[in-house]
Amino acid sequence: MRIEVTFTDRVGIAHEILAVLALRRLNVVGVEVDPPLIHIDAPGLDPAALPALSDALRGIAGVRSVAAIDMLPGTRRRLHLDALLAALPDPVLAVDRAARVVVASAAAAQVAGLPEARLAGLDLGELFGEPGLTDELTAGGFRMSGREVTLNGQPFLLEVTPIVDVEAAGAVITLFTPSRLGERLDAIQNFDEGGFDRILGESPPVRALKARAARVAAMEAPLLILGETGTGKELIAHACHRASPRRDKPFLALNCAAVPENLAESELFGYAPGSFTGAQRGGKPGLLELAHGGTVFLDEIGEMSAYLQAKLLRFLNDGSFRRVGGEREQKVDVRVISATHRSLEAMVADHSFREDLFYRLNVLTLDVPPLRERGQDILLLARHFIARAAAQARRPPGRLTPAAAAALLANRWPGNVRQLENVIFRAVTMSDGGTLDAADLELAGAGMQAAEVPTEDAGSWEDAVDGFERTLLRRLYPRFPSSRKLAARLNTSHTMIANKLRKYGIPER
Repeated sequence: MRIEVTFTDRVGIAHEILAVLALRRLNVVGVEVDPPLIHIDAPGLDPAALPALSDALRGIAGVRSVAAIDMLPGTRRRLHLDALLAALPDPVLAVDRAARVVVASAAAAQVAGLPEARLAGLDLGELFGEPGLTDELTAGGFRMSGREVTLNGQPFLLEVTPIVDVEAAGAVITLFTPSRLGERLDAIQNFDEGGFDRILGESPPVRALKARAARVAAMEAPLLILGETGTGKELIAHACHRASPRRDKPFLALNCAAVPENLAESELFGYAPGSFTGAQRGGKPGLLELAHGGTVFLDEIGEMSAYLQAKLLRFLNDGSFRRVGGEREQKVDVRVISATHRSLEAMVADHSFREDLFYRLNVLTLDVPPLRERGQDILLLARHFIARAAAQARRPPGRLTPAAAAALLANRWPGNVRQLENVIFRAVTMSDGGTLDAADLELAGAGMQAAEVPTEDAGSWEDAVDGFERTLLRRLYPRFPSSRKLAARLNTSHTMIANKLRKYGIPER
């Protein structure tokens, strides 16, 4: 039985309390003193004898109360600590000031292939096969930046948290696998990314794209996304990942056009210790290791060098690769989604892209339509970008005037959605009023040419408006050759468009 005694602290009172139990020949196996409490574990104490023992203890000067408890606080803390360590997914080691293991979590024991009791007392440098690690830790007071180590053949990032009293009393060592680091990186980079709901648009091309993307997302084969610059290929890739069975694993991206060849190789495949000058001590995992179980998105795959194409092809064939400067083969489970605005078939024909790699990447394909082919989405996107830009500028969102809306619809948008977003952002930040007019879009550098009406032909305001409408309708009618299609594109009534077409003689007879 275990009891808790509340007392007023004074010299010798704990000795007097234990003496009362000794007089009753009660064996005490555990005592914890934390004034004003003393906790005692006496297995031979019968609950029926507790009232008499309580009376005897309260006879001691300073003892205020005696109560039965289920376990000692120290035991409870140890149970909670054991449960906490067992629940941690990452291996954790507590070491003393000499860098010897004191406590190891169940995950650490599993990775090391040793029972937790066998790990206790091991030198940390000996455990990781790096004798100099112990001296490095103790000499620096256990203050060390993260570095890669190997435990039982597996790479981990070692993170040190010093335990400081007056001086370094040891440390807590946490080991992170590359995939766990990838999950953290994914959470930081993609915290606001969504699924197909983030792809705005109600036009038939966008609806068809979403339907096809939802089907290919659930498949495990490589996916190639084709589309002009600025159409949102990475957004599509991210949505496919979020709709796939790998949604809970990392999604990591590499822009092949933005990184030099030597850096792109180390970013994608990682590098071994000492592989080149300036490399991190202990090496560094690449995106393939970090994204284990998830997805790697290779943007602008058409810009990848011939050397990297060959190395990527080998990985796609069997899932294995070597780090830069490394000798050990590694296998990871990663789905590759790639994207390009270039014609890979033409690049294969002129031998600037490997034909075998093209067929490995081009298993599943999505074609992202340019903005000019999804005209009825332009105003929807523009209003969304206006609201977002206004929120960033901390001002009320404005509205588009009819002239501005017509100018947006008439522009061909060679830079696609990205260009539209930039134009709207500049227009919102540079305008002063509560509305956005065509002049604001011109000021923003949009190059709007919705209605090129020579000033010498505009004898009055009505003439200028007629010229604007005539030019706009003539430009749009070939792509929307009916009054209903044109009305849907301009988000207005069919009757009004039919009347305007008759007024300006469109189409010409």
